[in-house]
Amino acid sequence: MQGHWIHHSLAALLLTSALSVTAQTPAPAPAPAPAPAAPAPATAPAPGSIPPNAPRRTADAALVRALQDHEWTLRSATAADGRPVDALLVAGKPFVLRFKQGNVSIKGGCNTMNARWRLSPQNALTVARPMSTQMACEPALMAADAAMAQALEQALQARVEAAAGGSAATLHLVTSAQQTLSFEGRRTLTSQFGAPTRVFLEVAAQRVPCTPAPQPPTTCLQVREIRFDDKGLRVGEPGPWRAFYGEIVGYTHEPGTANVLRVNRYTRQKPPADVSAYVYELDMVVESRTEKK
Repeated sequence: MQGHWIHHSLAALLLTSALSVTAQTPAPAPAPAPAPAAPAPATAPAPGSIPPNAPRRTADAALVRALQDHEWTLRSATAADGRPVDALLVAGKPFVLRFKQGNVSIKGGCNTMNARWRLSPQNALTVARPMSTQMACEPALMAADAAMAQALEQALQARVEAAAGGSAATLHLVTSAQQTLSFEGRRTLTSQFGAPTRVFLEVAAQRVPCTPAPQPPTTCLQVREIRFDDKGLRVGEPGPWRAFYGEIVGYTHEPGTANVLRVNRYTRQKPPADVSAYVYELDMVVESRTEKK
């Protein structure tokens, strides 16, 4: 900037000298000031691009993944005034939500319900009217099913608090009536081990003695693998009976009752030497038979 101003001072000096020599010559009229430049037109966004600060057009991928990677167990339900919603809180029968691609299952209460679900870019969760099994149960369980169906049919705002410091993730669903349903999350086996293999196990009515190393003698389930065709008919010969070390997640054995189970078998990657390479999870009980003593 200093050099610029020096040039202008020198030009003024030369002009003054010229005027003193030719005082009789009138000075030329000053040139008109240039018109102000027109502002540059705003640049239009390229086709298909998202302008800055534009609202999200798709659901939050992290929230969708969190919903699907956890099994959500209802721990509290409060009304707008902070009082508990007793109809949803049946002792020993908490509701459990499992979100899969486009479908959510609701277990607890009396019946199992299934419904389509969708998450908006603003984290609004929409659950369609659920389909339900038709079992009859005690009135409190039936009322719980009705209360949960009614809550899920409302406009819901979803929010997940990530696990921190060893605590579990928490899902909060706020209804249009300002009820707040809070669920505790447990990582699904699929999110931990990948897609499972579907197998069928027949579980004998009685447990058998076993000694899972390095544990002391105990009893184990006795199982054998069976196969079904596409029509649901048994095919081939069952596998040999064997002691089943460990547990089948979600299955509770009742002595004297034999079951055929459809289970999901997950494979552990590089398990320790004293741990099974597989993790089993109950998908459904296909058959049950009570044996007489």
